[in-house]
Amino acid sequence: MTKSKNTAPNGGRFTAFVRRLCDIVLSLVLSLCLLPLSVLVALAIVLRDGGNPFYWHVRVGQNGTRLAVLKFRTMKKGADEVENMLTPDELAVYRLEYKLPDDRRLIGYKKAGDGRRCFGAVLRRTSLDELPQLWWNVLLRGNMSLVGPRPVLQEELERHYTKEERALFLSVKPGLTGYWQAFARNRACYENGARQKMELYYAQNQSLLLDIKILFRTVVAVFTKAGAK
Repeated sequence: MTKSKNTAPNGGRFTAFVRRLCDIVLSLVLSLCLLPLSVLVALAIVLRDGGNPFYWHVRVGQNGTRLAVLKFRTMKKGADEVENMLTPDELAVYRLEYKLPDDRRLIGYKKAGDGRRCFGAVLRRTSLDELPQLWWNVLLRGNMSLVGPRPVLQEELERHYTKEERALFLSVKPGLTGYWQAFARNRACYENGARQKMELYYAQNQSLLLDIKILFRTVVAVFTKAGAK
């Protein structure tokens, strides 16, 4: 992966220090408060599908470094073999946005339409699958922040961003939540360019005040299902 220099205008050392301090304090408090819920989610995954309840996904981190994102597993065992589990039409749709509106790979999926209501879909819609990132990626590893552009695959980055845009995108830490995810989520996509614009807007205009607004909006979006489909 190609490394890039930090070109974000608001990425001073003091701001970075304060952001990291906030990340540590908030992620520690949230991790402790949500520990019982995290245990219940992990047990539910094991009971429904067996195997490891956690899932590692390799993404691109700040400055182009390798980032191993930890999530609760929402898909059935073997779901990484997309060519074997999806039809050619589904695979074509998946390659566009890296998600499906009715994903048969989700835990609990049995018939058409379950991709919106099955167990795995509920974990995704409520963002419960992202909980392990709080204590692993944000608190312990420090390779993610509470707020930032959502971590993406190298393929996504190269396909949907120009060289200059990639440098800006990678100049900040990826986040547990972000401007795109909090304010648009499924309403903004790669195809219409809205997702890229929102992610780059944050990278260019990041500030502690904007982070607070995004965190507040994220809580509202989770409880109201805003932007989720």
